[in-house]
Amino acid sequence: MVRRRTRLPDVLTDTERETLLAQPNSKCATGLRNLCMMRLMVDAGLRVGEVLALQARDVDWTAGKVMIRQGKGAKDRVVWINEDLLNLLRQWRERRPASNGLLFTTLKGRELNARYVREMVKRLANKAGIAKDVHPHLLRHTMATDLLRATKNLRLVQKALGHSSITTTTIYAHI
Repeated sequence: MVRRRTRLPDVLTDTERETLLAQPNSKCATGLRNLCMMRLMVDAGLRVGEVLALQARDVDWTAGKVMIRQGKGAKDRVVWINEDLLNLLRQWRERRPASNGLLFTTLKGRELNARYVREMVKRLANKAGIAKDVHPHLLRHTMATDLLRATKNLRLVQKALGHSSITTTTIYAHI
């Protein structure tokens, strides 16, 4: 049996991560919104669809707990965020337009689409001078790799990412 070689996911270095997250101008509403979305992907490992589906009610604004409802595979999970990200989200909550409950919308309160987020991440990565092909899922890979390096706990990474099978998560063990 010929075994197919699995391609390891690319990740950002700490410097690339910091440079990327320094790009949005958080003084303007769209910059703050975009920074919050990127931080949820790189700090909590959310997928684009999960970020865009977040409702304000899904965030525990005191404990820093985020409920991901109906993620991939229609599974729910809980992720924890740090105080810094929670404060950014609180700032966005105060500035965000009235909407149908979605946490992230356009400035007119309409739904954002995933293509916008992918293009925004690529644009900011280019602006940051990052030579890699940076996309939202790379931010998730970065979070998973950082968490595994810090904890050496593959099951914890599996739970944080919402993988039903540990074999899906084992790709990070090879990085």
